[in-house]
Amino acid sequence: MKSVIVGTAGHIDHGKTALVKALTGIDADRLEEEKRRGITIDIGFAHLELSGPDGEILRLGFVDVPGHERFVRNMLAGVGGIDLVLLVIAADESIKPQTREHFDICRLLSVRRGITVLTKSDLVGGETLDVVRLEVEEFLRGSFLDPVHSPIVAVSSLTGVGLDQLKQALAKVAAEVPAKDSTALARLPIDRVFTMKGFGTVVTGTLVSGTIRKEEELEVFPTGKRVRVRGVQVHGRTAEQAVAGQRTALNLAGVTTEELARGMMLAPFSTFHSTFRLDVKLSLLPSTKPLKDRARVHLHAYTSETIAEVMLYGVKQVAPRGEVFAQMRLAEPALLLPGDRFILRQFSPVVTIGGGVVLDAAPLAHKRPVTEVVSFLKIMAAGSPEEVLAARVARRGKTGFRLTDAPAEMNLPAGRAMQLAAQLVEQGLLVRCHQLLLSPAAFAHARAEVVETGGKFHDANPLVSGISKEELREKTNLSPEVFYGVLEKLIEERKLELSGELVRLAGRGVVMKDEEADSKKMIENAFASAGLKVPALKDVLAGLKVDKARAQKIVTLLLRDKVLLKISEDLVFHRDALLDLRKRMAAEKTNSTKIDIARFKDLTGVSRKYAIPLLEYLDREHVTKRVGDERLIL
Repeated sequence: MKSVIVGTAGHIDHGKTALVKALTGIDADRLEEEKRRGITIDIGFAHLELSGPDGEILRLGFVDVPGHERFVRNMLAGVGGIDLVLLVIAADESIKPQTREHFDICRLLSVRRGITVLTKSDLVGGETLDVVRLEVEEFLRGSFLDPVHSPIVAVSSLTGVGLDQLKQALAKVAAEVPAKDSTALARLPIDRVFTMKGFGTVVTGTLVSGTIRKEEELEVFPTGKRVRVRGVQVHGRTAEQAVAGQRTALNLAGVTTEELARGMMLAPFSTFHSTFRLDVKLSLLPSTKPLKDRARVHLHAYTSETIAEVMLYGVKQVAPRGEVFAQMRLAEPALLLPGDRFILRQFSPVVTIGGGVVLDAAPLAHKRPVTEVVSFLKIMAAGSPEEVLAARVARRGKTGFRLTDAPAEMNLPAGRAMQLAAQLVEQGLLVRCHQLLLSPAAFAHARAEVVETGGKFHDANPLVSGISKEELREKTNLSPEVFYGVLEKLIEERKLELSGELVRLAGRGVVMKDEEADSKKMIENAFASAGLKVPALKDVLAGLKVDKARAQKIVTLLLRDKVLLKISEDLVFHRDALLDLRKRMAAEKTNSTKIDIARFKDLTGVSRKYAIPLLEYLDREHVTKRVGDERLIL
């Protein structure tokens, strides 16, 4: 069963509500004041099932909107999610001011399909009806309701004349509406909030995308409140789920009616982010005045309304009929995504002046050249999904674009975002560093920085064999994911070498001057010749030709290469001496499996000053094990 949302539009008292009742049998005027005054004040709802031309069952949800100029803001709250419009024009009055404004709003919201309905046909004669039809045809020519491809149907809600013809036209047009993607990320703009006895908090709205299921957890935007769906109704019937294109009522747990209001949005928990800024493409109506940079306007999108400041990109004002890229700075946060349409109304007096489409709901905070922003927005407006993702990644530079941000930033299911990313990585158009995506240019820049920083370190520290990974990352100011992604690539290409935690450029080992090489040899010889009766390190260093800092670096190098081994705070031994000690202990084990300090001193010829640290070293190396005052030779 296909679900299609039908909206009414037209001047006050042109018979919109009566038409909906004649078609569906449901009175969409639900408020007492509406019935008393005989006008629609707020949006109302009804539903109807028809058979399509191919026998498919079509479930039509009607959104009936007020026609009075004072209630255009309520009309806007209802018209945002419609698939097709019934433009209602009374045959006894023809085209009126709100006919024009409602029609402009539908065009600005990019409604693609509709039917023009000439109501109250029973009040005029045939000649008058023909004249009105000609006026309407002229008015609609060149629009999405052009009579060449969109029907004009004369009806009387009172006598029923033309209703069958209208239903046939509705079935035909509704069947042409593309099916919405039920696998997309769900969003339900709230248009009504009330309490139902025995159930609690209930909200209604037109599900504009995705699927909402019973027991699912949702988030209320912009408040961030977490709620659970206790029950689902679609067009007044209990259901396990609602899908895109359906009028939906949700019974919510975890929230009161006081915490909800028209204009809020329900969406999957922890997926989207509200925003105060939107980069958009906007257009003005022919009848309006020029719109100046930094003008304040009323912005309407789905059921929400807020004040916004218009920041025009590259121009000081936009003329009537003009189009321009701009940033909307909202007075209140909203959940809007790329592709969402909106309406602009003048701040005062409040009249409709234009509208547009959201291109980017996550503009970068720092200032960028206007030409760069406009180039980016042109891709957002007309680019393929691959081009859009590549552009969003590229603008992040070396910071990278996190894959988990793609659903919210691009209004894509996570699986589709992953598929796009994998495709672009495989084609070499993006580079993946763990969960981050980078453009090839940004990755090459980061790669060059790592190599350059490593080279500078070697130049400044010729006696140090490498820089620690963390120090190198801090100096390049790269995120861990980008840094380690670059590091892995450079090691794979053999541009860098890794030794433990130290990183060095390939072929860039320690470079010593003659006096440094001589000093290194002197230190090594001093400890090699001393055996186990080693001199104090400070005494060895004092006899060198190099300064203290360079001498210490040479010692660090010898310790890193394990030529020298430090076994206590004050004692350093040559590795050959310690290797010889191990051999002597192995030989001693053939005589006795135990050794005390006195026997160890006799065996090695060292004093207690050396014996205790050496035995503790042998314990750590699992050559011996202390048992009381003796050592067990292992």
